[in-house]
Amino acid sequence: MKKFALAIVLFASASLGSAQKLFSVDYESQSDINVFVVQYESQADLKVYKVKYESQASGNEGKWFFTQYASQANKKIYFVKYESQADLKIYFVDYESQAGWRNKSKISLLY
Repeated sequence: MKKFALAIVLFASASLGSAQKLFSVDYESQSDINVFVVQYESQADLKVYKVKYESQASGNEGKWFFTQYASQANKKIYFVKYESQADLKIYFVDYESQAGWRNKSKISLLY
């Protein structure tokens, strides 16, 4: 029972600690993840909503806050030119409620 409780606590803390604070770098070699923006929602692994405030970017739900400095970010991303270069394909949505994962196998990229 203690192991089960410990597992739940660790999982919960990992979920809370995976904020979506990102910084867009200028060079691929500086990035943690290569990202490609697709033209259609159906092509995306993740539907992303850009939030206005850092506090809105909690969890791993596709709500991204772009930081001003790399040191403030949880992950550094590089926007690639071609889909084949991407680790993650995203689609920017207009409403917060539309954000979320379409391909859950890629969810670990943002932890």
